[in-house]
Amino acid sequence: MLQHDRLFIGGDWVAPAGTGTIEVISPHTEEPVGRVPDGTPADVDRAVAAARWAFDHGPWPRMTMAERAAVVGRLADLYEARQGEMADLITSEMGSPITFSRMAQAPQPLGMLRYYAGLGATYEVEDERPGLFGPVTVRREPVGVVAAIVPWNVPQFVIMSKLAPALVAGCAVVVKPAPETPLDSYLLAEMIIAAGVPEGVVNIVPAGRETGEHLVSHPGVDKVAFTGSTAAGRRIGAICGERLKRCGLELGGKSAAIVLDDCDLPSAMGFLSVACLMNNGQACVAQTRVLASRGRYDEVVSAFAEMVAAQRVGDPADPVTGIGPLVSARQRDRVEGYLRAGVEEGAKPVVGGPGGLAGHSRGWYVSPTVFAGVSNDMRIAREEIFGPVLTVIPYDDEDDAVRIANDSDYGLSGTVWTSDTERGVDIARRVRAGTYGVNIMNTLDPCAPFGGFKASGLGRELGPEGLASYLEYKSIARLG
Repeated sequence: MLQHDRLFIGGDWVAPAGTGTIEVISPHTEEPVGRVPDGTPADVDRAVAAARWAFDHGPWPRMTMAERAAVVGRLADLYEARQGEMADLITSEMGSPITFSRMAQAPQPLGMLRYYAGLGATYEVEDERPGLFGPVTVRREPVGVVAAIVPWNVPQFVIMSKLAPALVAGCAVVVKPAPETPLDSYLLAEMIIAAGVPEGVVNIVPAGRETGEHLVSHPGVDKVAFTGSTAAGRRIGAICGERLKRCGLELGGKSAAIVLDDCDLPSAMGFLSVACLMNNGQACVAQTRVLASRGRYDEVVSAFAEMVAAQRVGDPADPVTGIGPLVSARQRDRVEGYLRAGVEEGAKPVVGGPGGLAGHSRGWYVSPTVFAGVSNDMRIAREEIFGPVLTVIPYDDEDDAVRIANDSDYGLSGTVWTSDTERGVDIARRVRAGTYGVNIMNTLDPCAPFGGFKASGLGRELGPEGLASYLEYKSIARLG
């Protein structure tokens, strides 16, 4: 079992202010796999003070962006050497299948580091514009101290979507990992030290919700970058609004996969299995609403039922496992509640359903489920379940499919499956979602902005837009 008794603050491992600890439990065995200090408001105060000093007086914001990008590049080299270790660690602490951890949980954060190291090497922080009375210099400066609050489902992906651009921009950062998954952040801290990031530029305080709210409210924080539930995002947005504090919110989703009549379903199912069930269904971009025409509805239901039934469910460390356990007993119980609600509303589970998973007396498992007979007004079609639960919803024609896809409080992601790519792109333009894929799941390319419409959040991460969100714009006008 991994045991850490210190917090990473001010470039050093320091004793926590309190005596509380966070026990990290394996979702598969229900046994402890790690223990870390439970950060307190006093620890947050110390971390913000360290970040504040690093930003206000330290060398980091005063280096050129290219110099900072070179340090981020060194961090990328260190990360690449240890990405296998990172993948194994994330699987042990939150139950992500090891194949997914090796395919996405560790490689995608590395890709972000590489991308922002490259972008920062050539990024222009000033440009000259002809003004009404003389030239105007438009300058980009770091926003300041950033609070990065991350969830448990893809912990390194979310940390890096904030940390990599913030570092290149010249910000100092306080990271608050989720209490379910703090272990990976300690491995990251080791790399940050080895990369030569100056003291106080990155600080990491694992903690629960109350300490997180203290961080959000802290007067020394200039910007909050949050990924998590829409309910928590509303609270954070309200706090930041009261204080006129910058914030970025990447929230929930209830994305729709539109299967058109010309789709070659057998060829598409491999991609759709990843799009719909990735990370045990614990992904904000998961395509959990499958829209099928009435003419092919039974065929589509059968194809998805066969695909889900074929998934190997079990030990997430086993490479043959397709679906592992949910992250916690609380999350398992929540998903089971949705499975019961689906049946009560009249939906039919053609695979799976409520009542747990046969043969798994230990571990936080649910039965992967496909619901047929679903209408878009049911709770299972409207609320984010965050588990391996799919709903197949019928549509009348293409316009009706787009209408159903857009009939959601969310607008994070979506896909369309068709043999006519141009037709698919046309549908992509009509669906109000921040990321979209035609015959493929949008893999959140580091070069392209990621975020959502409506209740899926505010702002964008990744791409040049992600870097811009950590910069303030200053206009300097002059005569002559």
